[in-house]
Amino acid sequence: MPSPRALVIGVFVLVLAASIAMVVYFLPRCTFTKDGCHQANSSAEVIYPKSSTGELFPWTEMRLPMSVHPLRYDLLLHPNLTTMTFQGSVSITVTAEKETKVVVLHSTDMRIIKTSFQGKELKTLEYKPWQQIAIQLEEELRPGQQYIFTLDYSANLSSSYDGFYNSSYTDTAGIKRVLAATQFEPLAARKAFPCFDEPAFKATFSIKIKREDGYISLSNMRKSKTTPLASGLFQDEFETSVNMSTYLVAFIVANMSSVGRNVSVYAVPDKKDQTLYALDAAVKLLAFYNTFFGIKYPLSKLDLVAIPDFLAGAMENWGLITFREATLLIGNHSSTLDKQLVTSVIAHELAHQWFGNLVTMKWWNDLWLNEGFATYMQYMSIGKVFPELEIGNEFLSTRFQALAKDSLNSSHAVSAVANTPEQVAEMFDSVSYEKGASILVMLNSALPDGNFQKGIIAYLNKYKWSNAVNQDLWSTMSSVILHTDSHTVVTSQSFDVVQMMSTWTLQKGFPLVTVTRDGPRVKLSQEQFLLAAEQPPDIDRHLWQIPLTYINNSCSNSSACKNLFILKEKTGKLQIAASVKWLKFNYKNEGFYVVDYGVDGWKTLIDALRNDVNVLLPEDRAVLINNIFALSRLGKVSFRQVLNLLDYISNETEAAPITEALVQLEDIYRLLDKRQDLGLVARMEVWLEEMHHLFLCLNALLNISWEMETSVSKQTLRSALLETSCRLGRQNCRDKAMKLFNQWENSNGTKQIPGDLMRAVFSVAAQSDSGWKTLLSSYKMSLHDSEKRRMLEALASTPDVRKIVWILHAGLQGSDIQTPELPRIVRAVCQNFGGYLFAWDFVKQNWIQLTRKFPIGSFSLQSIIMSTTSQFSTQLHLDEVRDFFSTLKDGSSQMRVVDEAMETIKLNLRWMEKNVETLRRWL
Repeated sequence: MPSPRALVIGVFVLVLAASIAMVVYFLPRCTFTKDGCHQANSSAEVIYPKSSTGELFPWTEMRLPMSVHPLRYDLLLHPNLTTMTFQGSVSITVTAEKETKVVVLHSTDMRIIKTSFQGKELKTLEYKPWQQIAIQLEEELRPGQQYIFTLDYSANLSSSYDGFYNSSYTDTAGIKRVLAATQFEPLAARKAFPCFDEPAFKATFSIKIKREDGYISLSNMRKSKTTPLASGLFQDEFETSVNMSTYLVAFIVANMSSVGRNVSVYAVPDKKDQTLYALDAAVKLLAFYNTFFGIKYPLSKLDLVAIPDFLAGAMENWGLITFREATLLIGNHSSTLDKQLVTSVIAHELAHQWFGNLVTMKWWNDLWLNEGFATYMQYMSIGKVFPELEIGNEFLSTRFQALAKDSLNSSHAVSAVANTPEQVAEMFDSVSYEKGASILVMLNSALPDGNFQKGIIAYLNKYKWSNAVNQDLWSTMSSVILHTDSHTVVTSQSFDVVQMMSTWTLQKGFPLVTVTRDGPRVKLSQEQFLLAAEQPPDIDRHLWQIPLTYINNSCSNSSACKNLFILKEKTGKLQIAASVKWLKFNYKNEGFYVVDYGVDGWKTLIDALRNDVNVLLPEDRAVLINNIFALSRLGKVSFRQVLNLLDYISNETEAAPITEALVQLEDIYRLLDKRQDLGLVARMEVWLEEMHHLFLCLNALLNISWEMETSVSKQTLRSALLETSCRLGRQNCRDKAMKLFNQWENSNGTKQIPGDLMRAVFSVAAQSDSGWKTLLSSYKMSLHDSEKRRMLEALASTPDVRKIVWILHAGLQGSDIQTPELPRIVRAVCQNFGGYLFAWDFVKQNWIQLTRKFPIGSFSLQSIIMSTTSQFSTQLHLDEVRDFFSTLKDGSSQMRVVDEAMETIKLNLRWMEKNVETLRRWL
């Protein structure tokens, strides 16, 4: 036993040790490491970032606080188109939601000259990494009270195609013209005026713009008055806007001409004659939407403006929609395919006036509520209003592209996390647009006629003038459908909209449905369709509620033949008549899934097509081609089965299946071409030439020629066939192309080339030095943007290395070729063996300049990365791409598209290793 003295000392030591441990534990960040204990104010340094002045910034999150809400902006702007700067003053009326002594809002690249509140000048702090400023108050704001803050500021007009940016063009007299325009979506209103730049902070806007004589100004609302100023300037004042998000605000100062009154189309004066088609299309589509939604367009005017130097395809600013010239203007040189493109873009942007403007997603994670619906409505409305444009095949093709992107592990859920500016930018992709539209098609096909329209009308009425989230849509639609079908008996066709559609929006990817038949019994099973070199551990946890549609040999060529079965579990059973010879699932690709029929199931379908190609609709034949190539990449079917299906195609005459087969085969050809397997490439070329010759012979019977053609499907088909045939070097094709080119050149362009054949003709001509120079000269002089785009793609197809280098740098510099066209140039250069390596080197060498022109995460940058890497199929290239992006310090390596690029290379490598020998034997 220890002595009493030893016991006392021992207890004392234990108490002392425990006390020290408690002090260490409770002091902020105090450890036994060499860092020791931090100073008293260290915890504040950890929590609060430092502003640009070195003071602590009083907010700690990238999203703005909810302590105040804007009600109204009074904005005065004066752009100087000589110095390329602008001055501004904004008074923001806010209501306090809670007590606060700090107001935090957004501002980027501005010099705040003065901030005032109730006659007093206030201090403003800035935290640039989060693009925020903080106004510090002497007294707390009281909840429910309104207050007005005024900020005077100045800034440079942006040179990066977002915010309030400067643009220029050269007119027919050779004079350089300048203008200023806006592009605020998603996060760039803060570059034009201090604001609460988040979609949920809706407010009204009263805008005044000072301008020089010789210019006009436009904004979201009608101009109410113009006041001459003593300085010689004019001040235009616009009516106060409706309640809307900051990213929808827009203004333009330019020299433009217009046609129309309540609906108007604007363009530079030299191109006013190209505005009439867009005006007619917009008026008709607006009338259709007014009727379909049951809610009238709420503004008193609608302007559509063609901007000469514009990066986005178009932007749905409320009442002032902006476009690239190529997506709005139609001239004498334009083809029916050009009209299809322009009509599609107009239809998309007009749909946004309801989906996005009237009802806005609460945050960018639900961007699909805007873009998915607008994409769906553009195709649906054109099918109703302009059936002659045959938009269905184009929609089918875009849905195939969305499947391809969503099959990768780098994809994301339709409703996904988007916190940083880069993550927000990356939401603008085919998942938000085309997959979003595809799942709406699928839901509509599973509902009784008319219910889908009733549901979206109820959704618009419930959330108009406000914001919504993903679940709001499904809940509203579900309540409408339940009310409509309150006496419906629960069957295998019954489903809960909220439960079913949540499985499609809250998890990434899509299902592979495997069909196994045993006489009249059919077993259905689902798993995630995932193209990945290594399967992720959570792949088995994915489960969808799938509205499976199917047809059979007894009835297959109309929607009345369609049957519905809801697969809610991993497996399901279906009973059919014993007399059924074959089943085809996913009628007209209305569902967003891939189907594997097994060896026997594929054989019966292939035999049926060999006996009668019309036993299935063209869309269903295209679906089979798409699915079997996808299953080959997944390793579920052998490439021999793919070739067995393609045997039927010698009897095919429709655009959808032929173009899908060409897309898939040319992807394989380009992979072989880039690997420099010269013997196999040569044999593949011979086979493709024979295939094209067969198609051309078949279509000669359909009177498809090199003359003018009005049918969209025939234009689509012949342009695909002739472009590929000429590219493969078929002499007859090249001779006819050069004949048309020479006639066009000798007539100084008055002898028109059919618009759908321009790319084929110009690409052949661009292979010679003289033809290339002629095209470049014509490109600089042409006023027709559809023609210029085809010239540009032809110029980029040259095998001449010096010309490739020149055109890439010209696109980046933006002098001879506008910079927004650079992604198109890169994509065209990469189609050819001579150019793709130079394009990849160009991207590596000019990465910093590229990210200055195109923000990290932007669709343009995504396109450039995928164009330059998607045809690599060797370990050497995989390592090179990984090493390049891993060394970047600007956050680029965190982009989803980088993961997508490396996944694609791995899959290309794996496919080639598995199938090259099969190709050798087959060819």
